[in-house]
Amino acid sequence: MRRSSTGSWTRSALIATSLAASLEFCLAALAPARAQTEVDLALVIAVDISYSMDPDEQLLQREGFIQAFRSPEVHAAIRRGTIGRIGVVYVEWAGAQDQQVVLPWTVIDGAAAATAFAASLSQKPTRRASRTSISGAIEFSAKLLAASELQASRQVIDISGDGPNNAGRPVTAARDDAVERGITVNGLPIMLKEGGVFDLADLDAYYRACVIGGPGSFLVPVRSREQFVAAVKTKIIMEVAALPSPGRAPPEQGGGLVVPVQRQGAPVNCLIGEMQWRERMGN
Repeated sequence: MRRSSTGSWTRSALIATSLAASLEFCLAALAPARAQTEVDLALVIAVDISYSMDPDEQLLQREGFIQAFRSPEVHAAIRRGTIGRIGVVYVEWAGAQDQQVVLPWTVIDGAAAATAFAASLSQKPTRRASRTSISGAIEFSAKLLAASELQASRQVIDISGDGPNNAGRPVTAARDDAVERGITVNGLPIMLKEGGVFDLADLDAYYRACVIGGPGSFLVPVRSREQFVAAVKTKIIMEVAALPSPGRAPPEQGGGLVVPVQRQGAPVNCLIGEMQWRERMGN
């Protein structure tokens, strides 16, 4: 019996399709993985928006980062890197489950990109929310670093806030997990008010002992509104340029006091924020 020409054609088409699919699969398997973008620094800017931050303090905090990325000194620091570009993501945080990406990962390779990043940030509204979970902010930031498409020489989480951790995991546990992954956590403790229920007079000591960590970690305390913008600028320049932290930053970098990691001195209670919250809530 003769086979129909239609049946032969159908079988030939199926075989050809199968071979083509197999070839495509093999080529895909042999192809190199999608190249990651190389940067000198992958930086998560994580800013406190808890209710303890007054609206004017929030605006000062936001303006500090806007002015930093408009700064020629920051642009020059980026250019001086081995690769000449950095990756930045801007995050706002409050409670343990309250973290939001305001600006997604952005590669900044010069003045134009940095200025555009600042312009985008200036257009975003500010918000406030309850509780203060520095540990949640660190955990969220570490996940952003792990999921980014960036191949970075350094990974840094930049935490700014005006109070101690009072929600989520103990802050030291989150900090230590991040440091074990090779992440540096730097701090910008904001100490503009005194006498509030959740205020700490020595918030800088708390940040030094409980929040910051990793290679070259440091903090830049903010003790006055007039210092705020310059302190943020100083901190960003030092993170971008990987400058040594001890002492006082050069005048061209804002001249702010830069405090390196220190473990000496009186012990700091890293659960003080949780204790304050329990006392306030009567539990």
